[in-house]
Amino acid sequence: MSAPSSKPSVTEREARQVAEAAREQDWRKPSFAKELFLGRFRLDLIHPHPLPAAEDSERGEEFLAKLRAFCETRIDAARIEREARIPDEVIAGLKELGALGMKIDTKYGGLGLTQVYYNKALALVGSACPAVGVLLSAHQSIGVPQPLKLFGTDEQKAEFLPRCARTDISAFLLTEPDVGSDPARLATSAVRDGDAYVLDGVKLWTTNGVIADLLVVMARVPKSAEGRGGITAFVVETDSPGITVENRNAFMGLRGIENGVTRFHQVRVPAANRIGPEGAGLKIALTTLNTGRLSLPASCVAAGKWCLKIAREWSAAREQWGRPIAEHEAVGAKISFIAATTFALEAVLDLSSQMADEDRNDIRIEGALAKLFASEMGWLMADELVQIRGGRGFETAESLAARGERAVPAEQVLRDLRINRIFEGSTEIMHLLIAREAVDAHLKVAGDLIDPDKSLQDKAKAGAGAGVFYAKWLPKLVAGSGQLPGTYGEFRHGVDLSRHLRYVERNARKLARSTFYAMSRWQGRMETKQGFLGRIVDIGAELFAMSAACVRAELLRTQGDHGREAYQLADAFCEQSRIRVEELFGRLWTNTDAIDHKVVKGVMGGAYEWLEQGIVDPSGDGPWIADTTPGPSKADNLHRRVD
Repeated sequence: MSAPSSKPSVTEREARQVAEAAREQDWRKPSFAKELFLGRFRLDLIHPHPLPAAEDSERGEEFLAKLRAFCETRIDAARIEREARIPDEVIAGLKELGALGMKIDTKYGGLGLTQVYYNKALALVGSACPAVGVLLSAHQSIGVPQPLKLFGTDEQKAEFLPRCARTDISAFLLTEPDVGSDPARLATSAVRDGDAYVLDGVKLWTTNGVIADLLVVMARVPKSAEGRGGITAFVVETDSPGITVENRNAFMGLRGIENGVTRFHQVRVPAANRIGPEGAGLKIALTTLNTGRLSLPASCVAAGKWCLKIAREWSAAREQWGRPIAEHEAVGAKISFIAATTFALEAVLDLSSQMADEDRNDIRIEGALAKLFASEMGWLMADELVQIRGGRGFETAESLAARGERAVPAEQVLRDLRINRIFEGSTEIMHLLIAREAVDAHLKVAGDLIDPDKSLQDKAKAGAGAGVFYAKWLPKLVAGSGQLPGTYGEFRHGVDLSRHLRYVERNARKLARSTFYAMSRWQGRMETKQGFLGRIVDIGAELFAMSAACVRAELLRTQGDHGREAYQLADAFCEQSRIRVEELFGRLWTNTDAIDHKVVKGVMGGAYEWLEQGIVDPSGDGPWIADTTPGPSKADNLHRRVD
C-alpha cells in the first residue's frame, strides 16, 4: 500500500486547531510560571529551593567524576571541529561509560540519573565539545527513551530501553523540508496494512539520524475503520528496508553533529511499534519536550561558565592604556553581565530541573521559559566574549595556535550557540507557545466570547462565567505584598534581595493587567499581535529568572556555599533584569509594530526592490524547498552504524 503523494492543504484556522488539540488541556498540578502570568507571585512553590535526595546526589556525583575524566582524556574538541565528525571511538567510549542511558531507569540497564544530574552531565560534556553534548541530548531528551518512558507500553520499554541504554543511538524525526513549526501540513504518511504500517515520506534535519539505530518518527495516519488516524508516533528500526539517509547536512556551528535527510519508501513498521494511540503523536512530542527542552539551557549554562572563565583570564592578562582591560568600565560591564547572567541561568535550570524531578509542579511553562531565556542570553554572552577578545575573538582557535597563542575557540562557541535560538522551537514559536499557555485561564472562561463560530447562546453563557471570574480576579491585581516594605525579609542578608522579589510581585500584577487590557482591546485579533505577545512572554521570563536567582542565592547562603557572593550575583542580575523589564513594558504600547507591518507589505509587494540593486547574489541555483515526492531513493545511503 502506498501513501498519497499530495501534501495536506490546510487553512490557518485548521493549523491552529491541530496545534490546540495537541496541547495538554488541563492543569492538574500547580505552576509557578502560570501563576506569575496571572499576577499571582507564588513564592511558596519554589522557596525553600527543592533539593535532590542524598542517594540521587551520590549516584550523580559518582557518574560526573567518571564523565569528567572521559571528557578530559578522550574527547578532542579541536579534532571534531576540524574533521566535522565525532570519531567512532568517542561514541563507543560513551556507550561503555553508560552515557547513552543517563535518563533510563536502572531496571532497563540505564544509570537512572535525575533531571538535575542529567543536565549537569550534558553541561560538562557540552563544555568539552557541544557536538557530543547534542548527540547525547538528542538521543535521550527527545529520542526513543523519553517518549517511551512517558507513553510506551511495558513490552516496548522492555524491548527498546535496554538497547538505548547501552548500544543503540536514537533520533527524533518530525521536521520535513516544507514543514517546520506547522505540523498540520505534515506529509509523511503511515498507512495501516494488516499488523503493520507502511511509511512514506522525507524527514529533514534528523539530528543523530546519520548514525541512529532507532528512530522516533511522526507520520500522518489516514482515518480508517481500525483507527481514528492523525499524526502518530512510531519507533522505527533504521536498518528496515526502504530507509535511506540521503544527505549528511553541514552547518555554521556544531560541525560534528550527525544530522541528515532521511527518506522512507514503503517502510513496514510493526503496529506494536506505535507509541500511544493513533493521532496522539503531537501530544507525545509536546509532552516529551516539556522536560526535553531543559537540555538546551544546560548547554547555555556550560557556555556561560566558559565565557566567564575566559573573560576573567583574558581581561587580567590584556592591558590597554596602562591598566588591565577589566578595569575599564566598558569591558567591566560586559564581564558583569556574563557573570550575573550565568548565575541566573544556572538558577533557572536547576530550579526547573528539580521541580521536574519532584513531579509536584506542572513545569510546561517553566521548561519553555528556561529554553527561551537561556538560548537568547547564551548567545548574547558569547557575543560579548568575542567583543572582549577583540580581533582574537574573531580569529579561529587553530589560527591562534598556529601563531603561538592560546587556542581559545570564542568564535566557535558563538557559532555553536546560534542554533539554540532555533532548535526545539524557535524564539518566535516559543513566544507563541508560552503566550498560549499564559492566557489559558482567560480563554477557558472567555474564549467563546471571541470565537466567531460560537452561537449567541454560547457567548452569553461565556459572558456570565467571565463576569464571575473577572469580578474575583481583577481586584486582586490592584495591591499586593510587593507594596509592603518588610515583605520577603528573609532575603535580606548584607545585600537586600527582598526588594527584587517585591519588584517581581508588583510587576507580575502589572503584567497580568497588561494582558487583560490587551485581550479586551484586541479580542479575537489578539493572536495576531505577535510582537505584543513576545514582549509579554519576555517580561515573564525575566521575572521568573529574577525569582530563581534570589531563591538560589538564599539556598547557597543557608548551605554556607559562597552565599555572600551568590547574593551579590543575584543582586547584579536583578538590577540588569529590571532595566530590561522596564524597557519591555514601555514597548508594549510604544513600538513600531504598525509601521513595520506596512513596510513588510511594501517589501513583499515589490515596492522596495530598487533598494536591492547594486549587489551580486552569491546564492546558487535550485528550488527554495527540495522536492519530497514519495518514492524510492535515488541517492546512496549515508547511514553508518557505530559499534
